[in-house]
Amino acid sequence: MNIDKKGIWQQAAGDTDRDYSGLCLQWGVILNGPAYAGPWPECRKALIEDGCSSKKLTDLRRFAEEILDGDIIVLRMGTSSVLAVGEVVGKYEWRPEFGDIDGWEIQHVRRVRWLWKSPKQPMVFATYALKQGDTTQRLDSKVVRGWLKNLTIPAKNYSLQLPDLPAIEDSKEISIPDISEFLFDHGVASDSIANLVAHIGELIRIAKWYQRNSMPSEHETVTYLVIPLLRALGWTPQRMAVEWNRVDVALFSKLPRDDNHLTIVVEAKKMNASCLSAMSQAQSYALGKTECHRLIVTDGLRYGVYTRNSSDTFMLSAYMNLTRLMSSYPIYPCAGAKEALLIMAPEWS
Repeated sequence: MNIDKKGIWQQAAGDTDRDYSGLCLQWGVILNGPAYAGPWPECRKALIEDGCSSKKLTDLRRFAEEILDGDIIVLRMGTSSVLAVGEVVGKYEWRPEFGDIDGWEIQHVRRVRWLWKSPKQPMVFATYALKQGDTTQRLDSKVVRGWLKNLTIPAKNYSLQLPDLPAIEDSKEISIPDISEFLFDHGVASDSIANLVAHIGELIRIAKWYQRNSMPSEHETVTYLVIPLLRALGWTPQRMAVEWNRVDVALFSKLPRDDNHLTIVVEAKKMNASCLSAMSQAQSYALGKTECHRLIVTDGLRYGVYTRNSSDTFMLSAYMNLTRLMSSYPIYPCAGAKEALLIMAPEWS
């Protein structure tokens, strides 16, 4: 691979607890944040006022201004694994579609044509061959640069088309009346809908308060957010069990509360921890439970809802953020708040 006269960068794709490398490879991007304050450099003043460190501001400037079209990107996980190598295509962009990636607002975007990728069998170097710290850094490791020089890239890979990102209008914020009408049209009981409408505003206020003021424990989010939401959807205490057989919250189709009637496994995480990473743990509890066709992973604020398909595999069907109710999440891709609440309801089948 010819790396002469090109900038070479190492780019983190999350960490072992929140790995978004799959989205980078799927959509031909690298991502950085926080990006809630808008595009660079307009966001700089607001970030400073919010206490963002000078180190992070330098990282964002590097990502937006110093990376050039044609530069080489080494996508890393940790300090030893390279998942992919690509070349930058075009200029910096701010893309709202990446406004909630498992809880991270990482709308700062650069497009990348991936020339080599091996996420399941990454190239592994000695520990700390790649730097810790900033998301975006210049690559100065001699051993990694040497590997790049000897990396054979098929000529056709340099002309690969970038995948089209979803149109911004593919997803929009929706209202509580939109949700209630959708649930009614899909058979949810009127009493449950009225109860949800009466309580969801309070749950949203609690969630926003936590975001502003404190980071609650996992038990606190279950008590004040998860259980009240499930109760508002129509689940009764008789059909709900907290910390049942190592399951954070177990929901049952009918009594008695046993494996044969387990219908939903809910796995909770501490707020602002990755909730989607809990899917494998939730799935392990559901395996062998023939009536369990739904999984919910949540940090109290965000809800990833999985359903079992005909291949007996759980797939992400919908995603919901209480503080930002969206119609869909085409980046994942999956449905949004309306479908998430429907699948979470007792009436769903």
